[in-house]
Amino acid sequence: MNLPASLRHPARYAALVSGGLPVLTFPAPGLSWLAWVALVPGLELMRRAGSGREAVVRGWWFGAGFILLSMYWLVPSIGPGLLALAVVFGVLPGAVGYAVWRLLSPPLTVRRALLALLVVPSVWVCTEFVRSWHALGGPWALLGASQWKHPAVLGLASVGGAWLVSAAVVAANVGVLILLAGRRPRVRVLAALAVTAALLAGPLLFAALPAPPPGDTATLALVQPGEVAGSAARFAASGRITAELAGRAPDLVVWGESSTNSDLDRDGDARREAARLSALVGAPLLVGEDARKGDGLISKDAVLVTPGGVAERYRKIRLVPFGEYIPLRPLFGWLTGVSRAAGENRAPGSAFHLLHTTDRQGRPLPFGALICFESAFPDMSRAAAAEGARMLVFQSATSTFQDSWAPQQHASLGALRAAETGRPVVQAALTGESVAYDRQGRRLALLGTGATGSLTVRLPLASPTATTWYTRLGDWVPYTAAAVTLAAAVLGSRRWWLPQGREELREAEEMNHLPGTENHLHVSARTRHTGP
Repeated sequence: MNLPASLRHPARYAALVSGGLPVLTFPAPGLSWLAWVALVPGLELMRRAGSGREAVVRGWWFGAGFILLSMYWLVPSIGPGLLALAVVFGVLPGAVGYAVWRLLSPPLTVRRALLALLVVPSVWVCTEFVRSWHALGGPWALLGASQWKHPAVLGLASVGGAWLVSAAVVAANVGVLILLAGRRPRVRVLAALAVTAALLAGPLLFAALPAPPPGDTATLALVQPGEVAGSAARFAASGRITAELAGRAPDLVVWGESSTNSDLDRDGDARREAARLSALVGAPLLVGEDARKGDGLISKDAVLVTPGGVAERYRKIRLVPFGEYIPLRPLFGWLTGVSRAAGENRAPGSAFHLLHTTDRQGRPLPFGALICFESAFPDMSRAAAAEGARMLVFQSATSTFQDSWAPQQHASLGALRAAETGRPVVQAALTGESVAYDRQGRRLALLGTGATGSLTVRLPLASPTATTWYTRLGDWVPYTAAAVTLAAAVLGSRRWWLPQGREELREAEEMNHLPGTENHLHVSARTRHTGP
């Protein structure tokens, strides 16, 4: 059988496989330490490409492998659409492939190594930032999120968000690649220093930044009914668990996303039952509502219920593509016939806003309520902190993906949001994981996917005026990365970073005499005439 020329490249298949390695750093595998070297095999394949075009293609295959494994749990929702996503979004790391090939193919000098340590992480962050745009699906599997269980490393997140953690992890991988590929001692010393700096940057920042001061606390109860078929049964199960909290004096009881399919503004029986439970426990309930409203549209809301009835509500604004709406439904609507893609689009809310309650001492307790996938968006938690939220409350429902890696990976995002904003985070899920984190991202409590019942946790609250550098400065890291990438593209087109200096020529001559060095017969000529 004669395969097309584009498929007769073993290195491309190796790139596809190597794209899956970084996924092992996220929960459930949880090999977070692997993140610091997981990119090296893929980057080496890109570096060894015979041309810039081939480097881009290998980067593309690497990106496709990453998407396929990191989002495999979407198969029930979008079926064969996952392959299309991998092909489309996998193209982004092609830019990483070109940067690696252009800067790190022989001869590898100190100047080029320095540029690679700056440019390659910048290009990577740009690719993450682009695919994190809500219209393209939103952020998932950002490389920085792999470090969620290391509060010291998350010191970087408090300054530059998950983007800065990603940049540090990529810089460490580039440093390891240079350490392995470099021939000259000065290049290897530079690489070792870069790896050391990337590894120590987070812990040093964590040690240098002041610890959150002690202050008020609040007791939250998270309700997890487990896998219960049907909306009425799910509502009843959440109610039974809530009734058992009577006498425990929580300040807020949180139910999972879609814990009722009734519009609590119009369904009097459901509203009265929720209000009765609130009075019984002596605390407001935050109920997850997935219901058709009076205007005929379905929306997902976080509804705050007190003994007096519905007090406030927030409507989800960042919907899950295919799960809650189908982009370009006339074009992709066929997916509903081969998967569990949304049969009808949910209606998004118009704007984010805080919800307000008080603790048992009557002190104000404003909080940001984000619904499920919204916890993946750093800007939403940052907006809640800027508006004076004292804590962040996430509601989740991942029963469709119960037996996949998705629930654990989703729950881990709370640690990032806590470190970024300096706010404690809780997540209540219908089927797990329900979890709580302190203001620096340390996990305080967990109710796993196999458990049912309630999880009660005492949270150290943030001051309404408390802030982090990331809250103040916002997404300065991806914008800086974009500026670096643009400058590299402009200057690279003029071959600015490869002047024909004596250092480059001397390196080339040395490499010509190294047996087994790739392309050693033509390095000098290529350096003088065609660039890397």
